[in-house]
Amino acid sequence: MKLSGWGQYPSVDAEVAMPLADRDVTALIRSPELGRTMIARGLGRSYGDSSLAESVIGMGAMDHFVSFDETTGQLRCRAGASLDQILRVFVPKGWFLPVTPGTKFVTVGGAIASDVHGKNHHVDGTFTDHVSLIRIATVSEGIVDCSRSVHPALFHATCGGMGLTGVILEAVVTLKAIKSSMIEERTIKAANIDEAVAIFDDNGDATYSVAWIDCVSTGKDLGRSLIMLGEHAESGGLAVHHEGRVSVPVNMPAFLLNRYSVWAFNTLYYHRVSQPLTTRTVHYDPFFYPLDGIHQWNRIYGSKGFTQYQFVLPKDNGLEGMKVILERIAGSGRGSFLSVLKVFGKENGNDLSFPMGGYTLALDFKIDAGLFAFLDELDDILAAYGGRIYLTKDARMSRECFRRGYPRVDRFIETRVRYGADKIFNSLQSQRLGL
Repeated sequence: MKLSGWGQYPSVDAEVAMPLADRDVTALIRSPELGRTMIARGLGRSYGDSSLAESVIGMGAMDHFVSFDETTGQLRCRAGASLDQILRVFVPKGWFLPVTPGTKFVTVGGAIASDVHGKNHHVDGTFTDHVSLIRIATVSEGIVDCSRSVHPALFHATCGGMGLTGVILEAVVTLKAIKSSMIEERTIKAANIDEAVAIFDDNGDATYSVAWIDCVSTGKDLGRSLIMLGEHAESGGLAVHHEGRVSVPVNMPAFLLNRYSVWAFNTLYYHRVSQPLTTRTVHYDPFFYPLDGIHQWNRIYGSKGFTQYQFVLPKDNGLEGMKVILERIAGSGRGSFLSVLKVFGKENGNDLSFPMGGYTLALDFKIDAGLFAFLDELDDILAAYGGRIYLTKDARMSRECFRRGYPRVDRFIETRVRYGADKIFNSLQSQRLGL
């Protein structure tokens, strides 16, 4: 069948297997067609080519819960279980995800493979910082349980390893106790990027923090932002969100996204908040997952698709680097509707985990003839400031750029070879990046 990532670029014709049990996965690993690449895939929400190969192992049928400890919050589940499933079952019981990305429609296996982060990285780290055990099907050792103390090299390579060490079958993740499904939200208006960073610094004790940033404004308005801070409410019930979803039925005409429409949207969105500080109590769903309410929103960018350019810059020079990149984007006329700024805490010890202490910015760009050359220019700026690009969003990074940003890549490759994964598990992305 034809497959692509969430950005709809690139696409491939792939043979897709849907295993129902561990033995089906091990059988697929033992009998690959000679010379064919293979990769596991969850719900297809990685943006680029990291879950694309000639042979794809779809994990959607391996999606059940195994056990739950009501005293510790430890959930053991299959890798195909989605964050949405977890929320629907456990929020009414008073438990929430310890870390969540901007969509709940990803699998636990995908969250581990991407080592996803959320609005609370500066406080709670990444998703895998709350994972105590991973069961994985390997090439050379069969099915292995790994953790920080048992097969630690495999654990740290698998967390953030983009599915390149084997097939994640099961995991144990510790959920967070909550008293309410509501979030106490504060929105602070920042006149520019300097003010936005200062607000982040002044509110470092906030559990959740994120900013929408205007990426087309210039001069004294460069990087003007709306910063949203959040805390779990003490009351309000434990209801799961049940609002209906609107849908984008077809790919929209690409010409609708141009410098004028993007400028108009950014201007209107910034000025929709009139006060310097506003507060409200809101359900967790629109706070964490605003785009999940729009079914197939990726079609907004047209049939050629889009790519999300997400990077992180170290804190020491991150503000300066952010200004240079924002000025370059604004000057190019390539704005983005969705531009999200967050603060990261310390990086963990996983080989290919994306976050580092500093600032991360994510921007969506529709695919056109000159885009990749422009992003190559941003890569050079990023390299000069010691930054890196998020593998889960990437569809075009060069292997040179990748190696500059991920200093532990050789350790990752050694683990891949040790467990025989280099012979079987390769995505379009891993081949492009020289893995």
